[in-house]
Amino acid sequence: MTATSTGPTPAADPRERRREQRGWYFYDWANSTFFTSVITVFGALYMGSVAAVDARTDTARNGPTPCVDDTGATNTLVNCDITLFGLSFPAGSLWGYLLSVATVVQVVVLPVTGAIADRTQNKKRILGFFAFLGATASALLFFMADGNWQLGVLLYIVGNIGYGASIVVYYSFLPDIATPDERDVVSARGWAFGYLGGGIALALQLAFYLGRDALGVSESTAVRICFLSSGVWWAAFTLIPLRRLRERQRPHGRERDTSVLAAGFTELWATVRAARAFPLTLAFLGAYLVYTDGISTVVTVSAQYGKDELKFGNEVLIATILVIQFVAYLGGVAHGLIARRFGAKRTILGSLAFWVLVIGAAYFIEAGQPLQFYAVAAGIGLVLGGTNALSRSLYSQMIPAGKEAQYYSLYEIGERGTSWLGPLLFAAVGHAIGSFRFAIIALVVFFVLGFVLVALVPVRRAIVAAGNRPPSVL
Repeated sequence: MTATSTGPTPAADPRERRREQRGWYFYDWANSTFFTSVITVFGALYMGSVAAVDARTDTARNGPTPCVDDTGATNTLVNCDITLFGLSFPAGSLWGYLLSVATVVQVVVLPVTGAIADRTQNKKRILGFFAFLGATASALLFFMADGNWQLGVLLYIVGNIGYGASIVVYYSFLPDIATPDERDVVSARGWAFGYLGGGIALALQLAFYLGRDALGVSESTAVRICFLSSGVWWAAFTLIPLRRLRERQRPHGRERDTSVLAAGFTELWATVRAARAFPLTLAFLGAYLVYTDGISTVVTVSAQYGKDELKFGNEVLIATILVIQFVAYLGGVAHGLIARRFGAKRTILGSLAFWVLVIGAAYFIEAGQPLQFYAVAAGIGLVLGGTNALSRSLYSQMIPAGKEAQYYSLYEIGERGTSWLGPLLFAAVGHAIGSFRFAIIALVVFFVLGFVLVALVPVRRAIVAAGNRPPSVL
C-alpha cells in the first residue's frame, strides 16, 4: 500500500532551513542535562540516601532496625525499609521501582501526546509545555531534603513525563525542517550537540560538587543545587528552539478544550489500525528495539561493571561518563558525514559491527587498569550517539506524512517497553556464572540480532510504501 504525502514541507530557502535546524539542535542541548545529570548521576546517587534518612528517622521514633552499621553511618540502603502506599521495601530499591513506574506512566501518556500533536497545529506550544513541565520538576527537586523522598518521587515522575512527551514532539519536527537528503546529517548533529551540552552541564556540576567543601556547601545542598541548575539549563535553552521553529503541520481537526483529548484518542486508535498497512516500517522499528536495548544496557551497566568486576572507584566511573559524553559529540558528527556518503542503513550496520568489537574489548579489560576502561568508553562514545541519531532519521523517512509524532511515540514507548531485556540478561548471566565479564559479553546477542534484522529490511521500499521520497543516498 502506498500513502500519499500530505505532511509538512520544509522551507524552500536553505538559509531558513538552516536557521530552524540550528534552533532544533538546541533542544537536544537543553534536555540532555535531565538524562545525564538528574537521572544518570545525581538522581541515582541521591534518591536512595534521602529515603534512608527518613528510614533512620523512623528508627529513632519506633525502635531499632538494621539501618546503621557499627560506626553509626547509614548502611548501604539495603536494610533501611521505607513505606509507600502501605508497601514496605528497602530504601535502596526505591530508585529502580521509581524508574519502572515512570516508564509505565509514559506508556500511557506518550501515545496520546503524539496523537494530539499531530492533530493540532500547535506542536511548538505542546513542546514548550512539556519541556517547561520537566524543567520545573527538575528544579523543584532542590526541595527534596531531610527525608522528604515522597516529593522526589512525584517530581521524578512528572519530570520523566515532561522529558518523554517533549522528546516525541521534538523528534516529529525533523521532517518539518530537513529534506530527505538532509535528515541524516541534521539528526546526527542534533544528537551530537545534545551530548556536548549534557557533558558541559555535567562537567560544571561535578566541578561544583567536588569542590563543595572549599565553598562551605554540604553534600546534600550541592546535589540539590545541581538539580536546580539542570532545570534552569533545560528551560533556558528551550527558548531557542521555541523561537526559531515554525509551525508547518496541517491540523487534522479544530477541536478545543477537552475535545482535543478525546480527538487525540480517536486519532491514536486510527493510527494503530492503519500501522498494519506499513509492515516494513514496523519491521525496522522492531529491529531498532532490539539493538537499542543493547545500547541502553551497555550504558546503564557500565558503572556496575567497572565498580564490581574491575574494582574502580567513583572517580574513575565519573570520569568515564564524561569521556563518553564528549567523545559521543565527535562520533555523532562523524556518523552524519559517513551517512551522507554511504547512506544511513549502511552506516548503522557498520556501527552495530563496531559495537560488537567494543563489547569484546570490554571483556578483556584488566581489573585496576583505568586507561583500558577509558579506551573502551571512548569506543562506546564513538558509536553511541551516531547509531541512535541515524536510527531516528531513517525511521522518519518511513513514517506516513502527518503522523510523525504518533509514530515517534511508538518509537519511544517501544524503546522503554523493551529496555528491561538487556539488564535482565546481564543480571541473569552474572548471577548464574558469577562473573560480570561473561554477562557483558552476552550483550553481543542484541547487536548481532539487530544487525541481521536491519540488513533484512528493504529500506527504500519501506520509504516508498509510506508515501515518501527516498533520499538520493540510502
